[in-house]
Amino acid sequence: MSQPFYYQTESGTRLGEVLACDLCIYGGAAAAVIGAVEASRRGLSVILLVPGLHLGGLTTGGLGFTDFGDKSSVGGLAREFYRRLGAHYGVEEEWAFEPSAAAQVLAAWLREARVTPVFRQFLESAVVVENRIQSVRMESGLEVRARMFLDASYEGDLMAAAGVPFTVGREGNQRHGELLNGVQIREHHQFEFPVSPWRREGDPASGLLPGISPEPPGLQGSGDRCVQAYNFRMCLTRDPSRRVPFPKPADYDPAHYELLARYLRGGWRDVFRKFDAIRGGKTDTNNHGAVSTDFIGANHAYPEASYSRRETIFQEHVNYQQGLFWFYCHDPRVPADVQARMREWGLAADEFADTGHWPPQLYIREARRMVSDYVFTEHDCRGYRSATDPIGCGSYAMDSHNCRRVVLGDRVFNEGDVQFWQGLRPYPISYRSAVPPRGSITNLFVPVCLSASHIAYGSARMEPVFMILAQSCAIAADLCLREGLAVQNLPYRLLKPELLRARQVLATTDSDPEGRPVPDQETWSS
Repeated sequence: MSQPFYYQTESGTRLGEVLACDLCIYGGAAAAVIGAVEASRRGLSVILLVPGLHLGGLTTGGLGFTDFGDKSSVGGLAREFYRRLGAHYGVEEEWAFEPSAAAQVLAAWLREARVTPVFRQFLESAVVVENRIQSVRMESGLEVRARMFLDASYEGDLMAAAGVPFTVGREGNQRHGELLNGVQIREHHQFEFPVSPWRREGDPASGLLPGISPEPPGLQGSGDRCVQAYNFRMCLTRDPSRRVPFPKPADYDPAHYELLARYLRGGWRDVFRKFDAIRGGKTDTNNHGAVSTDFIGANHAYPEASYSRRETIFQEHVNYQQGLFWFYCHDPRVPADVQARMREWGLAADEFADTGHWPPQLYIREARRMVSDYVFTEHDCRGYRSATDPIGCGSYAMDSHNCRRVVLGDRVFNEGDVQFWQGLRPYPISYRSAVPPRGSITNLFVPVCLSASHIAYGSARMEPVFMILAQSCAIAADLCLREGLAVQNLPYRLLKPELLRARQVLATTDSDPEGRPVPDQETWSS
């Protein structure tokens, strides 16, 4: 079975090669593709540098059950993407699609735009002269010189290499006058009854089970450097003709699942709730409940880690999540009814063939976040303030997955989960949140690791929003090049008409969100 990976070294295969363009885009997510298509349509020369071999990020990596909030807030090329998926399936639009279909749509779109991705290009350094990026150098030896740059990576690596200010982790509530930031012990994705955290139940002297922090949780609302948990969005099927059995990872450790075994023994059975149906008789299977596919607490070093260290963290997540499903299917601690039902499922044989049918993209829900002149916060999400220079809208719940497992008294608790959607309406996202602050880099756009607080980013971090912002940034890049302006000096009066011509949604009516019914908060978990 082929193994998925984040990083494989590239030893100077393009040493001495220099390319030049108007706009250099770094990243392989769908946002990068949308930015490249828009820039090419506007006559800019584009070089798209893709780390690894996988194009489309989460959109082609298992997240087919789209997290959209209010569809009316999705316009421009992002909306066109879902319509192109609809054409693939013979309907007007499709928001619950197969990863392979999304990959076909994005690849075809790039061919139309005459943009050829350059794969396996991991950033090594950026040359900055007088607050402008002159060029970027890849580990392969490739150098790219460009007039404008766009960082569409989930990690914000180009932003960081250029010296743009950023933060990692959770601000305390006092930092921006928020209510939902920082340490949060709440009711959802929480243990519904007491479960012992000790290796020998009830015996603190035996030590903690794997994955439980020995540190106290801290005060509710206090800040730290923790980031919300990552996982893989899995594409599964029950079709016997296309079902691949769950693999047993090489480093399978049953101790990692003792907490889950105790939870199941106590009566928890809501195992299959987030097996969300997509096209082709498949699922987008996501985290649900107190112990699930999120590898809680294992990712805190990831945002600023080296590529090799990220690869280690990536493989630890593969090992944990593959082990989780092996545990469900084979461990005698699993109740017979749950085990029998789980054995009906498997990986989809017609997805991710080059990585053993396992998703190639780890769900990086949050990494670095730029700190710019407009920090998008909970106040924006709630409508308490509204940006006057919008380049798109968000509309999803403020959604943070758990960050840690902690001990309170003699039981384990999950910490960090927030799912708040009551009364939320589509909100504008400021242009200033997608460009570096004044005094920093003047030819860079950051539509993915945008300037936002932890909890506000939990709402904005959805794939359609990233696509929207990347298109708007590509439009802005064209205008800055035409007018000879730094990105911070582009007048909004010039940008807004171009955004509207591109059918971006900059404001929406105050209506109830359309789309899937929301029976309770947990349906929103992304």
